Amino acid sequence: MQREQVLDHALSMLEQEGLAATRSLRQLAGDVDVDDQTLVSFWPNREALLYDALRYHGEQIDNWRRQLLLDETISAQQKLLARYERLEEAVKNQRYPGCLFIAACSFYPHPDHRIHQLAERQKRASWQYTHQLLTQLDTDNPTLVAEQMELILEGCLSRLLVKRQLHDVETAKTLAEDVLRVALCRKNGALA
Repeated sequence: MQREQVLDHALSMLEQEGLAATRSLRQLAGDVDVDDQTLVSFWPNREALLYDALRYHGEQIDNWRRQLLLDETISAQQKLLARYERLEEAVKNQRYPGCLFIAACSFYPHPDHRIHQLAERQKRASWQYTHQLLTQLDTDNPTLVAEQMELILEGCLSRLLVKRQLHDVETAKTLAEDVLRVALCRKNGALA
């Protein structure tokens, strides 16, 4: 059994069907060629597989962000907005990746629950990425601007969770561009 194959299937199911719709371990694992006993030896229950799939997904996002940060061929502004391009590609393929962490916080609302904590860690990592790039751009008040940009992103992801409309990604990207433009204008004294 390929662990990544099961995790990829679980992520696909979660992105398309949602956390509540995937009720069993077997449904979440997909059509892997193993018996239920072997499956349970890796993941004792649905929640264990859900946690592992979200952790795996978080690692994929972290790696993507790290690669972007190291890419010297694109500007910091492009790096800040690249998440919308990636999200647009995913939505076109009927995948809703970032929504999973927001859904996980709602589905497991207790702050001590390990899935809730995993989702919160991913949200913090997103904020840190944004803040790092805004600091690099020497924007005025990078902490406030990072909060604004993350609010736009989370609003977009929440909307995708329900509506699943591509134009919401485009609207969020335009709004993020506007916030970034205003922050850069403030830095240069244009709004003083």
